[in-house]
Amino acid sequence: MTVAPRSRRWRDAAMLLGAILLCGVLGYGAVRTWEASRVPAGPVVGDGINGPADMAWIPGGKFLMGSDHKLAQANEKPAHPARVGGLWMDRHHVTNAQFRRFVEATGYLTTAERKPDWATMAPQLPPGTPRPPDEALVAGAMVFVGTPAVVDYRDFTRWWRYVPGASWRHPNGPGSSIEGKNDHPVVQVSHEDALAYARWAGKRLPTEAEWEFAARGGLEQATYVWGEEFAPGKQQMANVWQGQQKRTFPVVSAKAGGAVGTSAAGSFPANGYGLFDMTGNAWQWVADWYRADQFERVVRTGAAQDDPPGPSDSWDPSEPGVPEAAPKRVTRGGSFLCNEDFCLSYRPSARRGTDPYTSMSHLGFRLVMSEDDWRAQRDQAGRQASPAGGVANGRGG
Repeated sequence: MTVAPRSRRWRDAAMLLGAILLCGVLGYGAVRTWEASRVPAGPVVGDGINGPADMAWIPGGKFLMGSDHKLAQANEKPAHPARVGGLWMDRHHVTNAQFRRFVEATGYLTTAERKPDWATMAPQLPPGTPRPPDEALVAGAMVFVGTPAVVDYRDFTRWWRYVPGASWRHPNGPGSSIEGKNDHPVVQVSHEDALAYARWAGKRLPTEAEWEFAARGGLEQATYVWGEEFAPGKQQMANVWQGQQKRTFPVVSAKAGGAVGTSAAGSFPANGYGLFDMTGNAWQWVADWYRADQFERVVRTGAAQDDPPGPSDSWDPSEPGVPEAAPKRVTRGGSFLCNEDFCLSYRPSARRGTDPYTSMSHLGFRLVMSEDDWRAQRDQAGRQASPAGGVANGRGG
């Protein structure tokens, strides 16, 4: 038996060790490459086959909900950890064209198109308010009318007015129209209307936590859904008052046609998840009841925040003349009326409560659905489209 010299044994051992290390590096690189291949390079958008059409995949995860930023209002504080699961979300607000298809298919009449129901109005009024005569209960909705000059911001009735005949078809009253605005967000829809559309579409309203996670687009605690600067490179990033209007809110020019309004969905850049107009353009209904102190309660009680459903009741002391416990649902995202002087609600943490039966000319919605619901919906459509007794092929995976 011949024994190799020590120097040779060392050399062979070194070569063997080098080979092992190289395999390890190559193997690690292969694993990293495989893992990277699982992470999309950009937003994931459904095409009707691999995900619901024109909905973006929101991966879910843990994030800081709310804000302690200097711009944050009391109802946004404190920032606190929450977690949401993955889901699909409409890339845009539900549009006039989409809502029209729903109405044509179902014959649905929105809240604004019906005679006001005193049973839903009374809880929003001071106790003991007498019922108005029937002739005073006329179908209509709240319309932004603006003012000819700067006014006291404490009295919003200066620039809002209940207009008989206002509805989703006539957002600013009987003389207005959505003609040529098929791709604009539908507005003048109540929370009840949004739920009716959602049932028809096989989707649902997002929870407040789901909405905020999606709006942030992966940017933890950023001031805006696109980052820290309001107009990066002087580029307008959302349909809000400043940058879009020359006059101070709520002043409008009669010569310019009066009140401002929505822009076409997708007119401004999408966020990191491929969602458009998550802030600005039109406020958005979400599923939760609204409490002004909800985030404080969550932190104080240590309530679990995995897919939080929100509170079981409402509380809002901010509106004079409206009972603090009046029913309200959360609205998010701000609108074309938001501005630096009055509300600053074009931030992902901004929130407010709204009467669920109220319709307004700057209030719309978008919807979400789970992956399981999407697959069930897709498979059902496939079975209905397949020959009798046959089985339609669905997307694998």
